[in-house]
Amino acid sequence: MPNLRQQRVRELLKRAIGEAIRREFNVSEAGLISVNDVDCTGDLKSAVVFISILGNADQQKRGLALLTEHRSRLQGLVAKSVILRYTPTLRFVVDDSIVRGNRVMQIIEELDKTAPVPEQTPEP
Repeated sequence: MPNLRQQRVRELLKRAIGEAIRREFNVSEAGLISVNDVDCTGDLKSAVVFISILGNADQQKRGLALLTEHRSRLQGLVAKSVILRYTPTLRFVVDDSIVRGNRVMQIIEELDKTAPVPEQTPEP
């Protein structure tokens, strides 16, 4: 379990990366990119950034390509806003947990619709 400092750094990085992405990338080109979570190593020298991209499939591919291409620029912007001894090396990963969660909710709703309603017997 991460300690309190690591949790605070993760939240700071999450906000700073999200703000940098919002300023740097156009929504119509790369889709709406949101930072879901940041996972840092114990020494805070590298971080995995979990992102979700709303848009069509073309925008999603383009968004991930742009993030990977401009990784060093984003790291520089994060370094200016979050003062740490070492700025973590960023690695972007598409987080599909929201899509999977929505799919589970759809399945549950479908099961609720198709399940027979039990008949209630009147109480004496």
